[in-house]
Amino acid sequence: MTMIIDAKGKIDYNKLSKAAQILKEGGLVAFPTETVYGLGANALLKEAVDKIFVAKGRPQDNPLIVHISSKKMLDMCAKVTDERVYKLIEKFWPGPLTIVLPKKECIPDNVTAGLNTVGIRMPNNKIALELIELAGVPVAAPSANVSGKPSPTEAQHVIEDLFGKVDVIIDGGKCSFGLESTVIDLSSSKPYILRPGAVPFSILKEILEDIEYDPSILAGNILSVPKAPGMKYKHYAPDAKMIVVKGKIHKRIDKINEIKKDLEIKGYKVGILCFYETSHNFESQYKIVLGSMFDYKECGKNLFSALRRFNHLGVDYIICEWGEFGIEYLALENRLFKASANNVIEVL
Repeated sequence: MTMIIDAKGKIDYNKLSKAAQILKEGGLVAFPTETVYGLGANALLKEAVDKIFVAKGRPQDNPLIVHISSKKMLDMCAKVTDERVYKLIEKFWPGPLTIVLPKKECIPDNVTAGLNTVGIRMPNNKIALELIELAGVPVAAPSANVSGKPSPTEAQHVIEDLFGKVDVIIDGGKCSFGLESTVIDLSSSKPYILRPGAVPFSILKEILEDIEYDPSILAGNILSVPKAPGMKYKHYAPDAKMIVVKGKIHKRIDKINEIKKDLEIKGYKVGILCFYETSHNFESQYKIVLGSMFDYKECGKNLFSALRRFNHLGVDYIICEWGEFGIEYLALENRLFKASANNVIEVL
C-alpha cells in the first residue's frame, strides 16, 4: 500500500523523516520539485535504483538525474574540474538546471545507463531539499510517471500512474514550472544543452558564450545511448494520437479545422490544444487552452496537465497548434514534438 503524505501546508517533519528513512533504506518515494514530480531512490544503492525502472516501465538505457541538497553531495557523486560548473551553481542552484559531469565510482551504472557521466541537480523546492537532507544520500529521480506518459505536475498525476507501485507519495501541490530541468553537458571542453528546459538558452549564453544545442534535440530518436533523459524515446505522450500543426496563424487554423472535420467524419473524437488568442476559431467540446502564445512560461506550466486532461476526456486524436516562435519556446516545442512522436505538419 502506498503511503500519501500531505505536505501542501506546513511540513510534518515526523512524516517526512519516515519517508526519508524509507528512501535511504532502498524504498521509492515520489516527491515534488519546482519542475515536475520526481520518483526517488537512493542513488548509491543499485537495487533501489532498479526499482525505479520496474515501477515506471522505463528502458534501462535511459539515464537518471541525481538530486542533491548540498555541495558535499555534489563532491560525493561527481568529479568537478571545470570552473564553469561553479559559475552555473552560483547562478542557478538550487533551481531547474542539471549539469552532466564525470561520475564517481559510488554511483551505480544503472543510474547512468553505463556511461561514465552523471547528471546532477539541486531542486529549488523546500520539500525536496528537506527530504534529501534527511535521507542523507543523493537521490536518483526521473519524473514520477509511467514511462513515456505526460510528466506529473500534481500529486494526483502520480497517484494515477504509480499508486501501489511505490512506497510513498508526497503531495506538495502544483509544480511552479511544469517543464523539466534544462540539461547541460560539461563533461568535456565544449558545453552542450542536451535537453531544453526551465532555464532558457539566452540566460545560459550569458555565462557560457560557446554553448550550443545538441543537434539531436529536435531530430527525433537517436541511436546511441542518450546522455540525458528525454533524448531517445517518445516522451510525454497522451493516450490519444497527437498531431502538431505548425505555421502562421491563419494557415494553421485552417489546417487544424480541415483535419478535425475529416477525422470527425470518420467517427473519431477530436481534441484541440490551442492558445487563448486563437481559441475562438475552433469549435469543439474537447478544446483545451494552453495559455497565451505570448507567454511561454504559462504554456509550459500547463502543458502536461492539459495532455492528462485529454486522457480523461477520452479523445482519439489531439490536434495542437504551434507557430514560428523564438528560441525561448524551444523547451515547449521539444515536449510537444516528443509527445506527438514528431508527427508534425508544417503549413507554409
